[in-house]
Amino acid sequence: MTAGVVSSVKTVRRIADLPFLAEQVFGDREAWRFKQDGTWQSRSFVDVAETVRELASGFVHAGLHAGDRVCILANTRWEWLAVELAVLAAGGIVVPIYPSSTPEEIAWVASDSGASFIVCEDESQALKVESVSLPSLRLVVVIDPAGSRTTLAEVMDTGRTAPLSDELDTRRAGIKADDPSLIIYTSGTTGPPKGCVLTSGNWIALCRLCEEVSIEAMEGVTYLFLPLAHVFAQIVQFAATYAGGCLAFFGGDMKAIVPELAEVKPTFLPSVPRIFEKIYTVATAGIPPEQLAGAVQLGLKVRALQAANEPVPPALAEAFVPVDATFARVRGIFGGSLVQAISGAAPISPEVLEFFHAAGVPVLEGYGMTESTAIGTINTLTNFRIGSVGTFGPGGTEVSLGEDGEILLRGPHIFAGYWNNPSATADTIVNGWLHTGDLGAIDADDFVTITGRKKDIIITAGGKNIAPANVENALRQSRWISHAILFGDRRPYLVALITLDAEEIVPWAVSRGLPSDVDVLASHPEVKELVQSVVDEANSHFASVSQVKKFRILGRDLSQDDGELTPTLKVKRNVVHKLHASLYDDLYN
Repeated sequence: MTAGVVSSVKTVRRIADLPFLAEQVFGDREAWRFKQDGTWQSRSFVDVAETVRELASGFVHAGLHAGDRVCILANTRWEWLAVELAVLAAGGIVVPIYPSSTPEEIAWVASDSGASFIVCEDESQALKVESVSLPSLRLVVVIDPAGSRTTLAEVMDTGRTAPLSDELDTRRAGIKADDPSLIIYTSGTTGPPKGCVLTSGNWIALCRLCEEVSIEAMEGVTYLFLPLAHVFAQIVQFAATYAGGCLAFFGGDMKAIVPELAEVKPTFLPSVPRIFEKIYTVATAGIPPEQLAGAVQLGLKVRALQAANEPVPPALAEAFVPVDATFARVRGIFGGSLVQAISGAAPISPEVLEFFHAAGVPVLEGYGMTESTAIGTINTLTNFRIGSVGTFGPGGTEVSLGEDGEILLRGPHIFAGYWNNPSATADTIVNGWLHTGDLGAIDADDFVTITGRKKDIIITAGGKNIAPANVENALRQSRWISHAILFGDRRPYLVALITLDAEEIVPWAVSRGLPSDVDVLASHPEVKELVQSVVDEANSHFASVSQVKKFRILGRDLSQDDGELTPTLKVKRNVVHKLHASLYDDLYN
């Protein structure tokens, strides 16, 4: 019997044991679903455990020692997770790298972590690795066959023909709760990425917390398209395995997400706000604002009664019938079986959340960061407040506010520190509290609201402190706007740099006989007038000091290639301000 295996997955003591415990408890239940040659394939928990054993044995044969760091440089796919679980099972430490990373970024992460192995998706990623100097690197493995390179299939074949069960058992038995499991490098919006050391104990705490808050939707099918290099996707995959749910990996094409939702029919959907905002834009197109607002308020009343198991008055039920016919199409977009969705990594408009709740597709916000294993606060189906990021989690997690309103976190989910960076660790964890850098408020019912980032606060020439995220989020709710970045530090008023959503603005322009080139549209009077109306509407919700007085439309969207966005699509404000300094200056001339 595998070391540490007991009768229930709920008593897991080491995250490296999770796939083997799940095998015993869930057996032939579907664990993974993925597309291969255009059709969906399945793997049971038994299949997954066997794959992990074979890969882990193969890595040991290839020279992987306990404690070695292994980078994974690939898109979200089942092989990514198989490699991760195998490395953990062999006593190694996983170091994710975003597939969009440049050779220089790869070099930083691999060198700083001292990686011995790198598993690449394909030839193009392997060439990036080979273009930089990595003295500690011993082996490059590719998932998709590429010439004479060592393939993942070959590693697995070696482990299959020469299993090392006893060695793997011994290695896992030696893993302690405070031993590193993953080193996840932050996106680096303000400097070089720092490696967040997440321990086996952190992940166990995460799994048990998810169980305590009863995310029953994860026991069904979870559609996963988030990058596994991000902590958000990591908590999803561990928690789903812990719950015995099925992970359905997207097919690799971000444009195919909506069609795949209809095919997979997930019960649980973790996502970033932009996906929900896009679906909201499509679903509400052409509906007059007054009619939309009435439908949402009616839907919210009905959903509240249903959640409380109270009867819906006949008159209300009758009025809701035609409204729900529209909402049914929204539910259909998500596959028709969605029980719950979670939005994270960035703020989302309460109006968008209210719409989906009214439609019977509850999208709930949570809050966390890599340093807290992505857990801090959470909304649940039975205890949520739209506009907040939820309440304190169970399992010994704590939330407090510093004197300046900074959100502080403490508990078993807090990381062990930054890899090879004790000074940064000391600055971040003070007296046991993780200083998040986020500003917030806690109401009488313990619901937490995020009000901004400490480093993002704009101090105007008049001495007013303004959190730009609220205004930017209001602007981004427009179907025409992709990004809005406020500026105004030590200036008399706020200005904004705005980018257009090409998928929305181009059809609008063509229907009016205007050019289809976004760069041309950015300076077109009709487009400026359209965007001005959006700015005016957003401004109406804020005090004068927080209103955008002038704006400039950029002729392209922000991009990772230009360094303006992180791999998780967070805006690097300092880069945007530097690249477009002349545009901001013009707005003040």
